[in-house]
Amino acid sequence: MPWKNQGGGPWGSGPKGPWGTGPQPVGPRPPDLEDLLRRGQDRLQQIMPGGYFSGVGITLILLIIVALWLLSGFFRVQSEEQGVVLRFGKHVRTVDPGLNYHLPYPIETVLLPKALRVSTISIGMTLIDDPARRGRSIRDVPEESLMLTGDENIVDVDFTVLWRIKPNGVGNFLFNIQNPEGTVKAVAESAMREVIGRSNIQPILTGARTQTETTVQDLMQKTLDGYGAGIQITQVQMQKVDPPAQVIDAFRDVQAARANLEQLQNEAQTYANKIVPEARGNAARILQAAEGYKEQAVAEAKGQSARFLKVYEEYKKAPDVTRERIYLETMERVLGGSDKLIYDGGSSGQGVVPYLPLNELSAKKPTTLGQQPGGGTR
Repeated sequence: MPWKNQGGGPWGSGPKGPWGTGPQPVGPRPPDLEDLLRRGQDRLQQIMPGGYFSGVGITLILLIIVALWLLSGFFRVQSEEQGVVLRFGKHVRTVDPGLNYHLPYPIETVLLPKALRVSTISIGMTLIDDPARRGRSIRDVPEESLMLTGDENIVDVDFTVLWRIKPNGVGNFLFNIQNPEGTVKAVAESAMREVIGRSNIQPILTGARTQTETTVQDLMQKTLDGYGAGIQITQVQMQKVDPPAQVIDAFRDVQAARANLEQLQNEAQTYANKIVPEARGNAARILQAAEGYKEQAVAEAKGQSARFLKVYEEYKKAPDVTRERIYLETMERVLGGSDKLIYDGGSSGQGVVPYLPLNELSAKKPTTLGQQPGGGTR
C-alpha cells in the first residue's frame, strides 16, 4: 500500500518518514555557489557601472589578460640546469640558474636541460634491482664487454664514462644530436674496442689501464666534437679487465708463473749486483798489487845495475883493491850471521881432540828482535 506524504503521512504532519522523524541537517551548510556568483557580479557592476561590455570593462579585462600573459614569462632555473631561450624556435640565449624572464609564449619558449650535472654511463654491465638482497646488483652484458685484442685474444672489459654538457655547448647538445645518452654509449664502446684492438692482452691486464683510459677519453672527445654534440667527457674508468670466464683460471696460472719468473729474475739480478762489484774490486786490488811489485822490482833492478856500474868503474881504476874489497864484503855477508870457532892449529892446540861437538860447546845466544836465530841480523 503506497504511502502518501501529503500532510505528513499516516504518522503525523510535516516531512517525516514512517518512523516519525524527518531528515536532520548535519554540520554547517556549504555556501551557495549561485549566491557567491551573484555577489561577484554585483561588485563588478559597481566597479564597471556601464556593464561588462562597456569600454571601461573591456579595457580592464584586456589589461588583466595582458598582465597575466606577461607574468607567464617568469621561470626558474634549478641549480643543475641551464635555461635555453628559443624565439620562434631559434636559440637566442642561455641563462644561468635562478629566476629569469623570457617573452611569453608563443614568442619565446625555454628548455631546461641538466647542463651542470655529471652523468654516468656504464658499458659492459648494468644495475638491476635485487629483492633478495634489498638493493641493486651488477649484471654483466657480454655483448658489450667482450672485445678482441691486437694479439687475437678476447678480454672482458667493464668501464664507466662520466660526461656532462659543455659550458657553451647547450645549444649543440639540444639540436645536433637526438639521443645524447645513446650517442655517448655508442661512441664509448666504439672507442674502447678500437683501443683494445690495437693493444696486446698482457699490458691491458697488468699496468696499461691508465694509458688505455686516457686514450679512450681523447678518442671519444674527438669523435663527439666532430659530431658537434656539445658534450665533454670528464673521465673514463675501467672497472674490470679480465679474460673470459671460460679461461680465467688458465690465465691466472699463467700470471702466477710470470710473477714467479720475475721474482727469480730479480733475485738473480740482486745476486749479480752483489757478486760482480766484489769480483771487480778484487781484480782491481790484484792489479794494483802487481803494479806495485812491478815498480818495486824494476826499481831494485835499476838500483843494482847502477851499483854494479859504479863498482865496475872503481874496479877499472884499482882492480886489486876492488877485488879484495869485494871478497871481504862477500865473506862478511856470508859469515856475519853464523857462529864461528877459530882454530889456528899452533903449538897451543896439541891437546885438541880431532872431533869436537862445536855446536854444543858454543854458548847459544838469546834471539833478540831483528836478529836471526843463528846470530845474524836481518
